[in-house]
Amino acid sequence: MRRRDIESIRDVIQQFLKQKKLEKPLFEKKIMDAWPEVLGKNIMNYTGNLSVKNRKLYVTISSSVLRHDLFISRENIVESLNNRVGSHVIDEIVFR
Repeated sequence: MRRRDIESIRDVIQQFLKQKKLEKPLFEKKIMDAWPEVLGKNIMNYTGNLSVKNRKLYVTISSSVLRHDLFISRENIVESLNNRVGSHVIDEIVFR
């Protein structure tokens, strides 16, 4: 006999994360992990701290030239990061 109320493991985990309010921190961590994948490992040589607060990704960049280049393309970077994670996690990037 087969049960009709069977849920996938993925759905159960997502429900659990929502109940425990862990979904947002998980996606924020995924955004930070996606940074080197989206921008490349060479950029990581100039990247310092990454943090997410109030839907903004804060990134410390040690090169002023690179900071300017990234600032110009920040909207595309936001879109790429959100697409990589599969959810709209950040609205803006702040370069320091």
